[in-house]
Amino acid sequence: MRFTFLIYLLYISLFISCKQPEYHLTKIEGKQIGITDSLKNVSEIDSFIKPFRSHLNKDLDSVLAYSVGTYSRDDGKFNTAIGNFMADVIYEQSNPVFKSRTGHDIDMVLLSYGSIRTIVSKGDITTRTAFELMPFENNIVIVALKKPEIDKMLEYLCKAKKANPFSKLKLVIDQDYKLIEATIKNHKIEEDKTYYVATQDYLYNGGDNMTFFQPNDSLYKIDYKVRNAIIDYFKKTDTISPTIDDRFIQITP
Repeated sequence: MRFTFLIYLLYISLFISCKQPEYHLTKIEGKQIGITDSLKNVSEIDSFIKPFRSHLNKDLDSVLAYSVGTYSRDDGKFNTAIGNFMADVIYEQSNPVFKSRTGHDIDMVLLSYGSIRTIVSKGDITTRTAFELMPFENNIVIVALKKPEIDKMLEYLCKAKKANPFSKLKLVIDQDYKLIEATIKNHKIEEDKTYYVATQDYLYNGGDNMTFFQPNDSLYKIDYKVRNAIIDYFKKTDTISPTIDDRFIQITP
């Protein structure tokens, strides 16, 4: 019996001595490695990606249309040629898709000033132009809104004091940025009407503080990226020559 007890103690001692020590993370260190000319190329990697790069550049540099001028989001105070162009393109390209699926027409389009990421230069327009203009994977969505939400949208646009692109909407404000008149498709905004507003999913989710899209009556996803709509429009259009117009103006004494 005593011999058995000694064996038991020996077993416990061996078990304890073989137990792995516990380690705990106490500190993490790191450093930034800048991507500069000082980094050496890896020939094996370059050789591997070369055919993919060549194919991609060929697609990106393919000419789709021609621009008669150079257009920037900073060309106007309340609306710009390039902003008007983008909003009008979203309407033209997405409305047939939306109507075929729902039987409704889009009433207006609203994008954001920040949606325009670069200029469109005079000359050839390529696929690369579209990617630079809209580098993000934003999708077009259509939101069903009633007048209270539309009113919040108009208040936002007046207070923003910038050229947020929109289409089929017209705004007139006074010198104090107060709304004088607003129409959608040249009609005054009706109390009980449902308005179908096309926008980016980023804005629908509250981007740029556009919180007026929620709550809403319905949300429609048409599986169409903003960039793809622009590319499709370029492909069917020989020449673009957008203009600044009267869709958003300020009347001063």
